[in-house]
Amino acid sequence: QVHLVESGGGLVQAGGSLRLSCAASGSIFSINAMGWYRQAPGKQRGLVARITSGGSTNYADSVKGRFTIFRDNAKNMVYLQMNSLKPEDTAVYYCNLQAPGGLALYDYWGQGTQVTVSS
Repeated sequence: QVHLVESGGGLVQAGGSLRLSCAASGSIFSINAMGWYRQAPGKQRGLVARITSGGSTNYADSVKGRFTIFRDNAKNMVYLQMNSLKPEDTAVYYCNLQAPGGLALYDYWGQGTQVTVSS
């Protein structure tokens, strides 16, 4: 069983910054990738940023140049540095861990942390 715990969400004014953290624990033998997704009210959950075990990253177009994802492999942690926040970044942010299991990939999710950006 894999357990993910997010922290660092909160209320910030437009133009401000926040850093989200996600700690992974449990039966983690191998990680394919970790990432952050977000879901705003009335919208589907979508990718914000993702980083593979090899360090490759990809970002949603809407956050490129403003958000940075990075990992501490030794601690099984992933972070999301969010700068120049906009009201449209308001959402619940979820940490994701993707791990191989046999021939399949399994996705694990945290409970989510609220980010609210006021205008």
